[in-house]
Amino acid sequence: MKLYYFPGACSLSPHIVLRELGLPFELERVDLSNKVTESGDDFLTINPKGCVPALLFDNGLVLTEGPVIIQYLADQVPDKNLVPLAGSIARYRVMEWLNYIATDLQKGFAPLFNPDTSDDIRATVHANLTRHFDIIESQLEQSAFIAGDRFTVADALLFAVLNWAQYVAVDLAPWPALLTYLERIAARPAVKAAMVAEKLMGE
Repeated sequence: MKLYYFPGACSLSPHIVLRELGLPFELERVDLSNKVTESGDDFLTINPKGCVPALLFDNGLVLTEGPVIIQYLADQVPDKNLVPLAGSIARYRVMEWLNYIATDLQKGFAPLFNPDTSDDIRATVHANLTRHFDIIESQLEQSAFIAGDRFTVADALLFAVLNWAQYVAVDLAPWPALLTYLERIAARPAVKAAMVAEKLMGE
């Protein structure tokens, strides 16, 4: 398998999951500004959507959309328990959080990466993010991980997205449970290895 990624993007979540599962894989960075991979391929021929992550299988098939990719990967190594059994309510709780993170939280950060976003809009974005952080904080006050008492694929995605706060000057200090959570996830060996590989932290 080959994972197409951009450092620190939401593609960090399948990168973490691959390492948590111990699956063999290759990494290939994508320049999202011109849609060219580091080996010189036109990324749009791999993923016409033009965004990461994209997972290329050895048979040439490609799977896109981070929340789908990480569930697929976790299902390949069920003994690692990174996702509950299909059909269980626990599985749907994880899917519930994945949807919330991808549609509300992830999209909520997006305007802050645009230098043309006005101050008025930025204020609105910050207010909306505060509401999301409050919801996540409340959950993390009740459990060590976002979907319960063990690490799941939802934590890989949540960590990747919350990590963006440092790049867009969002102060997470008002949410102590959230900060403690980020420290706990960052300390996992697979997470450290992914961060080092993407040059998001030193060895």
